[in-house]
Order: sequence, then C-alpha cells, then structure tokens
Amino acid sequence: MIQQGVLADALRQSIIDGEFAPGSKLSEAMLSERFAVSRNTVREAYRVLAEQGLVEHTPHRGVSVAAPAIADVIDIYRARRTIECTILRECEPQHPAVRRMEDALEEAERLLPQQAWREVGSANMAFHVAIIDLADSPRLARTYRNLAAELRLVFLEIDDPRALHEPFVRKNRAVLDALRHDGPDAAATALETYLLQSERLVLGAFARMGRS
Repeated sequence: MIQQGVLADALRQSIIDGEFAPGSKLSEAMLSERFAVSRNTVREAYRVLAEQGLVEHTPHRGVSVAAPAIADVIDIYRARRTIECTILRECEPQHPAVRRMEDALEEAERLLPQQAWREVGSANMAFHVAIIDLADSPRLARTYRNLAAELRLVFLEIDDPRALHEPFVRKNRAVLDALRHDGPDAAATALETYLLQSERLVLGAFARMGRS
C-alpha cells in the first residue's frame, strides 16, 4: 500500500504539473480510489501539503488547491531574493552545480522555438534549483523545494505563459555569464534585478485579472 509521504509527493507533483488548478476542490473519495489508499492516508497527505502551502482546508467546504493571492506573491519573491541571491553571492564559481545551471539553460533555449512554455518553465525552474545546489545545504534545498512548488501555483494562475517564461531565459543566460566572467557579486546583482522584474510582471498579471 502506498505510504502517506509517497502520496503527498505524488499529489504535490500533480498539483505543480497543473493537473489540479489553483482553487479546485480535491475529492478525498476520488483520491482514495485512484491511489488505492485509505481516506485517513489521504487526510494525512492533505496535512503535509497544507504545511507546504499547496492546499487549503475550508470548514464545511473541504480541501482545495491553494490559490495564491498578491500578498503570497510578494512573500514568495522576497524569500526567493533572500535565498537565491545570498547563495549566488557566496558561491564558488567552479562548483559542479554551475554545470547543472548551464544544462537547464540549454534545455530552455532548445525549447523556446517550439513554444513549449510549460517545459520552458520547468527548465527555468531547474536553473534556479541548481543555484540552490551551489550551497550544498539539504535544509535550504528542502525549503526551496516547497517555495518552488508555491511559485508554480502562482505561474499556473497566469494566462500568458510566453510573457511569463520567454524573457527570463535570456536573463538566466545573463546571470550565468555574469557568474563566469564577472564573479558571484555581479551574478547576484543581476539575479536580484531579474527577480524584481519577474515579481512586477506577475503582480501586473494578477492586477489585470482582478486578483487581490
């Protein structure tokens, strides 16, 4: 029988892959049948996902996928700047994770002509996960894993994936070039500017959609 932790991971992946849209209700009975687990196991998985900010429980209405608000966007990007820019500024440019940054970036660049925006988004996210890997910290990696999942929920709310992902492939290239040619401080400064621009883009999209 599938374990609660495995179920939580499977549901988490389904959510960030867009199988369940932000705000959609999750059926305990359906998930119990789909994964061949008890309803108690489903409820325990809900508890884990709620701690990660991915689902919300509303009394008398059940559990639904979290629908990020503007305040969530601001907080997510504040955390991203604090974590990613600090790691980049303190990193060793010869760290093996720099190669993973390059691999993720090349994958995003390869996908751009195909306009496969979800896959471009995944490659962009892999680039940022590689930045976290520069710190060699399992605790930071776990923290960022949850933050990245919330970020994917934010991105799923936006109906213009091209505007969301295309410009930042080029900006990822600028960050990596700065790291290689000008050093960690220059790369961190470029990344901070990038994240501020990304935050403004997302907040503008939320404002156009009437989100509060």
